[in-house]
Amino acid sequence: MAFSSDSRPGKAVFGPEVKAEFRKLMAELGSVTLVCARMRLNRNTCYRWARELGFAKRRSEMPSRWHFLRLRDEGLSRREAGTRLGIHPTTAKEWDAGVRRRKNGRIYPDGRVIDYDSGVETVTVQGARPSLAALEHPIDPRYLSLAERERIRDLHASGASLRAIGTALGRSASTVSRELRRNRTPDGQYLPYAAQRAAVARRVRIREPKLSVPGPLREYVQDRLTLRWSPEQICHALIKDFPEDPEMRVSPETIYQALYVQARGGLRREVAAALRTGRARRRPRNTGQERRPRFSDPMVMISERPPEAEDRAVPGHWEGDLITGAYNQSAIGTLVERSTRYVMLLHLPEGHTAEQVRGALVEAVAALPEHLRGSLTWDQGSEMAAHKSFTVATGVPVYFCDPASPWQRGSNENTNGLLRQYFPKGADLSAYGPEDLEHVAQQLNARPRKTLGWNTPAERLRDLLVPN
Repeated sequence: MAFSSDSRPGKAVFGPEVKAEFRKLMAELGSVTLVCARMRLNRNTCYRWARELGFAKRRSEMPSRWHFLRLRDEGLSRREAGTRLGIHPTTAKEWDAGVRRRKNGRIYPDGRVIDYDSGVETVTVQGARPSLAALEHPIDPRYLSLAERERIRDLHASGASLRAIGTALGRSASTVSRELRRNRTPDGQYLPYAAQRAAVARRVRIREPKLSVPGPLREYVQDRLTLRWSPEQICHALIKDFPEDPEMRVSPETIYQALYVQARGGLRREVAAALRTGRARRRPRNTGQERRPRFSDPMVMISERPPEAEDRAVPGHWEGDLITGAYNQSAIGTLVERSTRYVMLLHLPEGHTAEQVRGALVEAVAALPEHLRGSLTWDQGSEMAAHKSFTVATGVPVYFCDPASPWQRGSNENTNGLLRQYFPKGADLSAYGPEDLEHVAQQLNARPRKTLGWNTPAERLRDLLVPN
């Protein structure tokens, strides 16, 4: 590697052959990091050369959060906006959630700060003004509310005495006097919203966590964690071992906080490895109420499916799903009629995107007689994102199962298990043509079923199609 030095000591100047090698490797590898490691060059130097050669954008040319949020306001999805700007999906997700980056860490909208140098850390942003919801949220009737403070301002401005104001509010005169004295602005005015903000800010009580102070309690908890005890086991063992000492008490949540909230000086980070999960950070729990809508078009849930589909009394109601091959790169669509258990297989040679699945479903349903086009029940897979256009094209409504509820499509789940005899897991399903799928469907439909009184699905469907 040829280089020389300029007048400044330690400042390397590389020759043209080095830059030529850099250009060649960038064209081959496409990654500044890989080229930097292979050539053993300074990272900043490599990025400067990459910008000069057009392999990387300058900071001023990079898409910003403002550009991303503007596209989101225009109605683009997070994936579409990220793809258009060429940003990483993780960056798009963080920008969408309001997460901001800092050196070796993240700042979340709720005030949490994660510092990856010192471990996982949760910090309340100091100096943040209380939100409007916090201002208006009533704590207890013994505290003055925002409405009462507005009335104090109005009565005081009209010249009413402190005793008259207290009588009007149902409060003592001393409460009104203390409120006017403590919550005035620096220029002597009494403003209700400013007074409410000051009162809410004073509610915060900063307490030192119990396990942040070295002592017997902290040593006891650390020793039990080293023995792989759970926080709940430690909590109950303290009550048994120290029945007369109220200071030797700690809740499981306090132990978890000491493990995960490093900013408060809790337990050593390496002790967290003793937890069964082995997590270094707390995982937020997601409830059904926090679940975002799966598709842009509203879903009709299975609870709204007509009763005749539920009891299998009327034919024409179908259940559908995909069975996928190796690495989810190939798939076959499956349709099962609920009353006859008749099976139809969908050929998906080009992939299983929403549009491709919709096209195969429309083609399959178009071949059915009118009285067998009742409904279609599917899970909430992304392949059904075009369910509304499918319903418009065929007149068949689509009902979606609840999350993680495969039993709501029991016939289809059972059929998918039978299909694995023909299409093993890990196989390349794109190797099977329409004739292969038709052959397998015919074999399944020719099998006698116990639930059909040992008749076959083909016989049951024939009885529906051929009048007596």
